[in-house]
Amino acid sequence: MPSRQPVHKPAWRNFRRMQDVTAAAAVLIYAGAVLHAFERLPGPPELIVERTLVWPGIFLSLSLGLPLLLGPLRRPLARYVWMSFKAGFGQTAGSVVTGVALLMGAALFMYWQIAGATQGGRYPAGVFAGYGAGIGILAAQAALVRVLEKHPEVRREIEEAA
Repeated sequence: MPSRQPVHKPAWRNFRRMQDVTAAAAVLIYAGAVLHAFERLPGPPELIVERTLVWPGIFLSLSLGLPLLLGPLRRPLARYVWMSFKAGFGQTAGSVVTGVALLMGAALFMYWQIAGATQGGRYPAGVFAGYGAGIGILAAQAALVRVLEKHPEVRREIEEAA
């Protein structure tokens, strides 16, 4: 029977850590944007809660839960996670900088949308829902890392690498 202990190869450990840190950073960025939205967006607090927490929470739940529960969605995402590891994501300075740049770009887009709404532009409900869905996918990827490392064939390949 294969061991249930986590794999301790440096490349895999860095990759697993990067998946966790990426999801956590996305949540923190989102929390900052929500606080910023409450300070700046027009409308009653109930509207801001609905557009920045309720609907995005639904999208987050769906994008996190469905890939973990449904095989036809889980398999391609697990394959993507495995290919990300094989490509070196989270294992080099360049890939870390790229990941941070993408998160910051999404954050800047949210802040830009909030600023536009304060000037009478469109209310930024879509950007919050989209970012919520993105957080769900990042969290699903972080969970799938743990699933992958328990698979005997994947575990063997991880342990043989590096």
